Amino acid sequence: MDWLSLQRHYVTPAGLPARAGRLLALGRVLAGTQYDVLPNPFARERSGAGEYIPLAMRRPSVRTNLCRTVVDESVSLLFGDTHWPAVMAEDARTVRALGMFAREAGLASLMTEAAILGSVGSVAILVELVDHAPRLTVLETAYLTPVRDMATGALLSVTERYPVAGRDLAAQGYAIAPERMETRFWWQRVWDRDDCAVFLPCPLGEEPSARDPVRSVRHGLGFVPLVWIRNPGRSGAGELDGECTFERAIDTVIEADYLMSQAGRGLKYGSDPTLVLKTGGFPEGDARQGGAATALTLPPEGDAKLLEINGNAAGAVLAHYRELRQLVLEQLHGNRAHGDRISAGQSGRAMEMMCQPLIWLADRLRHAYGEGGLVPLCRMLCRFSSVVEEGVRLGGGLVRNLDPAGLALQWPPWFAASENEVSSLASGLVAACAGGILSRETASRVFAASTGCADPAAEWERIGAGAGDEGAE
Repeated sequence: MDWLSLQRHYVTPAGLPARAGRLLALGRVLAGTQYDVLPNPFARERSGAGEYIPLAMRRPSVRTNLCRTVVDESVSLLFGDTHWPAVMAEDARTVRALGMFAREAGLASLMTEAAILGSVGSVAILVELVDHAPRLTVLETAYLTPVRDMATGALLSVTERYPVAGRDLAAQGYAIAPERMETRFWWQRVWDRDDCAVFLPCPLGEEPSARDPVRSVRHGLGFVPLVWIRNPGRSGAGELDGECTFERAIDTVIEADYLMSQAGRGLKYGSDPTLVLKTGGFPEGDARQGGAATALTLPPEGDAKLLEINGNAAGAVLAHYRELRQLVLEQLHGNRAHGDRISAGQSGRAMEMMCQPLIWLADRLRHAYGEGGLVPLCRMLCRFSSVVEEGVRLGGGLVRNLDPAGLALQWPPWFAASENEVSSLASGLVAACAGGILSRETASRVFAASTGCADPAAEWERIGAGAGDEGAE
């Protein structure tokens, strides 16, 4: 069975666009639930009527989840604890405010979640203010339909629409009749530049038309408060989604899952083989005690044999699986280095060379989720601080009119430098400053970023403050 035939088992609710079905199917692979629609476990070879059940109708008992493994590794290299970028801007006040925003909103964990969900093609981040404090929500784009300005690419509106059971609506406070608790309804809301319109739920097959006056909000911001992030791979102005990070390897992963499931089934058969009796038309004798408790007495024309596999077959299966695994990691630019082969601590440069394919993937993600996600998110916060009358609450106070000029990201190195590398870098930066080819501020920020400092700009301010204190003495 391949990915195309597996997708035929999925059902997409009528009324959703075609891209929603594709994104939902890829989301199943990301969550590891792509086989849950198959009706039979792998060990069930015969139906109740004695008919053979094909492998394509059985759920594999082994799920390698290599697609999710590559996604998790690449996102950890993108937004992990030591890989969070520093936000730079021309205005020092803006840099400090955005640093507080990143800490208070938990941007590192939120962007990690967004990058994982966006690996299917795209993801969106909703920005709201609750008592002037920013609140961010990651939204799957399978249920979102955006409308863009073709000239500027800015969002004009975004429609969110998905089916929900009446019981769930009743739990949210909607008045649902008892006999309609299991009925499926459309839930829909639409953001535009001035309004967030929530519609009253209606049964599937009907179109939502009545606005919910209680849950709808007129924000008057002048822009849609969502950041739409596309995964790398497609750069067309009209493209809603990028390429899926792992789609090209799904067929190979399915092959590996079924291969390992069959290998496990074969090893179980080898441990408890099937006994075949040839009696020549006479009933076999009863088992007798002595020697082997299961010994059988057969007529002269009879025969008995065991159906089993040998160790060579199991070894061949494992060798084939290793080749499939390498193929998947090559297709997805995953990490093919084995930790058990590293006998000693490695320098940062050596680790980069060892994980070069994974770094290539993470480098593309930096453009998509850094310059295409984190920077627009920071720019949107600056717009909030300008259009909201009292400003945005950050660090316990209200901040207004943040200047987004010069917004950029400074990324740390892929791997922590060793002591020798840090010493060499420091000597080189000192020589560059003494030779007049590099400013002390730039050298400070380069060194701070290379050693894993979370805020190179704040480090430079502390150096300046320390120099001022020495001068005062």
